[in-house]
Amino acid sequence: MARILIVGAGFYARILEAQLAAARAAIEAAGHGHETVIVPGALEIPPAIALAAGTGRHDAYVALGCVIRGETFHFEVVATESARGLMALALDGLAIGNGILTVETEAQARARIAKAGEAATAALALLDLRARFGGG
Repeated sequence: MARILIVGAGFYARILEAQLAAARAAIEAAGHGHETVIVPGALEIPPAIALAAGTGRHDAYVALGCVIRGETFHFEVVATESARGLMALALDGLAIGNGILTVETEAQARARIAKAGEAATAALALLDLRARFGGG
């Protein structure tokens, strides 16, 4: 049984709660355990995963949260840099499913809640690949 860490951005708490339920259901359906930590926003997710990875307590990670476009360039910065941070960690060998939604409206986010379960499934698939290729 693998131990999965779910790291959620709490900025849009109602959306995150639904995402957590979807991700937990997918992980439990696959027969694995999970732990959850909440950070303030999407930019804090990659560093939180990096800190957790240093403990060796988790086999894979699921990043959850939501970034909704506003009136400024901040949306692009948060969306791009959170994805870049996760990709850098993944390329370093971590099995990470990216379920951070980047949307125009809260309604679009609610319509994409199931993506959290898909992100959990992606993390598990990467974990399987790492084992297949001798990485852990």
